[in-house]
Amino acid sequence: MATEKIIMAGFGGQGVMSMGQLLTYSGMIEDKQVSWLPSYGPEMRGGTANCSVIVSDNLIGSPIITEDATAIIVMNLPSLLKFEKNLRAGGKALINSSLIEKKADRDDVEAYYIPANEIANEIGNARVANMVMLGAYLELTKIVSVDAVVEAFKKVYGATKEHLIPLNKEALERGAAVVRG
Repeated sequence: MATEKIIMAGFGGQGVMSMGQLLTYSGMIEDKQVSWLPSYGPEMRGGTANCSVIVSDNLIGSPIITEDATAIIVMNLPSLLKFEKNLRAGGKALINSSLIEKKADRDDVEAYYIPANEIANEIGNARVANMVMLGAYLELTKIVSVDAVVEAFKKVYGATKEHLIPLNKEALERGAAVVRG
């Protein structure tokens, strides 16, 4: 692995920041260099929330991702419209097709349409849609292991939430299965 630069975005409350934290902690667990740059502000009240995550085997010079993202994970239409331009040619656009009917405008990127909300509802908890998307991303990139994400889950959420690990592992696996074909 060289360097993965990911922009994750969606409405406040869709778990975008949590998804970024989990990926960042997972990278730390696997002794990689990491950066997590959240965007806070009015997003927390239902606007578009986003974070930039970099996971690398090499030192990271800057946490800023401009037009060189290797992937975007977008949970809603405003996020797709805002961040598709930040994806480098050949990058991966992971699009939550449950909430976004529009297809990617660019033909120089790999677009994946994941019905994250439908899958989360099938599993029994709408709040794991972010983990479905993360599972798809992990399957495509193998940037960190699912085991590292589970360990990171324990660190981010603590012992009181460990009972949610099986649900979240299932969400990761279901997301992976969508892009595995």
